[in-house]
Amino acid sequence: MSTATVRIPEEKRDLLKIISSVEKRGIKDIITELIDEYIERHKETLEILSKPEWVEAIKQGKEDVRKGVRGKSLHELED
Repeated sequence: MSTATVRIPEEKRDLLKIISSVEKRGIKDIITELIDEYIERHKETLEILSKPEWVEAIKQGKEDVRKGVRGKSLHELED
């Protein structure tokens, strides 16, 4: 596995060291977990952005809203 150097502000680094010590875990493990959680929270956004047709539909929808074009209400979509 390749590695990367990450610059963390000193105050956050110190807090991570304390947490790491209390949890008896390495800082690397904590940071890896944080990255995994961040990616998981953004998977849907990444999926949408990976589909050009969805991005275009979103852009068109935003433009319609800006122009005052009325879309369908949630009630209309349920029918």
